[in-house]
Amino acid sequence: MPNTKSAAKALRVSVRRQKQNRPIRTATRTSVTKAIKAVQEQPQEEARSAIRSAERILDKAAHKKIIHPNKAARLKSRLMKRLNAQTAATGKAPAKTTPARKAPARKAPARKTPARKTTRKP
Repeated sequence: MPNTKSAAKALRVSVRRQKQNRPIRTATRTSVTKAIKAVQEQPQEEARSAIRSAERILDKAAHKKIIHPNKAARLKSRLMKRLNAQTAATGKAPAKTTPARKAPARKAPARKTPARKTTRKP
C-alpha cells in the first residue's frame, strides 16, 4: 500500500502501463515462436515472411521501449542465424539481411595557413 500521494499515483501509472504493454510483449513472444517453428517446418519463403513479421513486431516493441533494443536485435539475429543454418543444410543460398548504411567518408579539413616552424632561444 502506498504511503504518499506520489507513490499512489506512481502505482496507478505503472498498473496502466502494464495493461498497455502486456499484449505487445505477448505478441513479440508469439511471433518469435511462430518464426522459429516456421523455419523448422515450413518452406523457406514462408519462413522468411514469418521472420520478417517477427522482426517488425520486435522493432515496434523496442521503439516503444517495451523491450530493450538490444534484446530485439539479439532475437532478430538468432532468427536469421536459424534461417541461414536451415538454408545451408538444404543447399540454398542464405537469406540476406538489409545491410547497415555506411557513413559517408570524410575528407581531412584543408589547412588554412601553412604550419610555421618556431625556434626557441635557449
